[in-house]
Amino acid sequence: AQSADRAKPNLVFVFSDQQSFDMLGCYGNKDIITPNLDRFATQGIRFQHCISSQPVCGPYRAILLSGQHPLNSGGFKNDVRMVPGEGRYFAEVLRDAGYRLGYFGKWHLYGGDRNRPIPAGPYRYGFDHDFLSNNCTLLFDAKRAYYWNDQGKKTLYGDWEPYAQTRQAMAFIEANAKRPFATFLSWHPPHNWEWQKGYKAPPDLLALYDPAALSLRPNVEATRLRRQMYHGHMAMCTGLDKAFGDLVQKIKSLGLDENTIVIFTSDHGDMLLSHNWPYNKSVPEIESIRVPLLMRWPAQLKPRVSDLLVGSLDLMPTLLGLMGIEAPASYQGEDLSKAIRTADDDAVTSVPLFHFSGNWRGVYTRTHTYAFDVSKDEIGQDALAAGRSNYACLYDHKSDPHELRNLYDDPAQRAQRDDLHAQSLAWMNQFNDTGLTLREL
Repeated sequence: AQSADRAKPNLVFVFSDQQSFDMLGCYGNKDIITPNLDRFATQGIRFQHCISSQPVCGPYRAILLSGQHPLNSGGFKNDVRMVPGEGRYFAEVLRDAGYRLGYFGKWHLYGGDRNRPIPAGPYRYGFDHDFLSNNCTLLFDAKRAYYWNDQGKKTLYGDWEPYAQTRQAMAFIEANAKRPFATFLSWHPPHNWEWQKGYKAPPDLLALYDPAALSLRPNVEATRLRRQMYHGHMAMCTGLDKAFGDLVQKIKSLGLDENTIVIFTSDHGDMLLSHNWPYNKSVPEIESIRVPLLMRWPAQLKPRVSDLLVGSLDLMPTLLGLMGIEAPASYQGEDLSKAIRTADDDAVTSVPLFHFSGNWRGVYTRTHTYAFDVSKDEIGQDALAAGRSNYACLYDHKSDPHELRNLYDDPAQRAQRDDLHAQSLAWMNQFNDTGLTLREL
């Protein structure tokens, strides 16, 4: 039994909050300082198309941990509590397969008042062992950042939040090095630090950048305010890179790196005022929906760059598939483990997009992003005839990677739009999504 346990791969799942794919050097950003993640990307698989199907904090976490569409799990918006899994959720499956579970960092799944601990029981969704979280807070600085300890008491980290959370995860890994373990490390940066107060990072990280020299996205005006936003956001990304480097080094020092699956990704991106959107996320533009996904498992996976489409719903069944654990029948994504092992990058043709507060739906392919406002359209009838809204978009990734031209109303693109609309409706039908408004939900 001990020999079989040692053969089981460990899982370390690290995810930041609000970090677009283009906020890493390995994805082409020449200004950002992320040497540890860039090096890690060369040691594993870097996925070019990882898509946050509902680019909002709570719903992403609900999808990740349940493997289900939000209309099934109940986690369809921030601060709405997901229903208990009854053994079908990610951590529950891992726990029942003999894994020691650890969760550290932002939770954002308990609903209602954010300033309270998450009690042990069904609303930890299987994380029944080590669990240290602050639920959801925007206090990252060393003087105020806190978590709820094992006795349910608020405890100060005494350091910049991600650094302290990473040390907690490292201690968990070391304590469980001789048994199969799975740890989830959920950083809140580079999310804007305090609502409407900007993107603040520790001074030593800010000192690494000159905001006047930063290259901004082509779809944003380079004002002083925007440069300040980029400055703080990128500095926080560098801090996360430092913490990630420490984590990977700890795994290596314990002799666990060969048989440990390490993931780095993010829940969704950050618009940083691209396209003049007032929202950081929750829109179908590429900066909101496309996130980094790096995967390393030296014992099993060869390093490469992958064009495989991976959506949020696919993460749970795919990782369980790679680990040789049967996923419950309740999952609603795709088990892409075989496609990853065989380098079949054409296994997926599209990923569904959905959002319930803005009430839009859509689809992402390698070549296009399409979205439409279901609150104004007649679902299943003549949806295209119903007038567009702010969320209606059609972008061509190949000819227009920065989405400077919305082709939704271009007559020459009508056939393309019709095809993508049909794909969107097919995804909605698969999830029994009739396009209800948030109020109706």
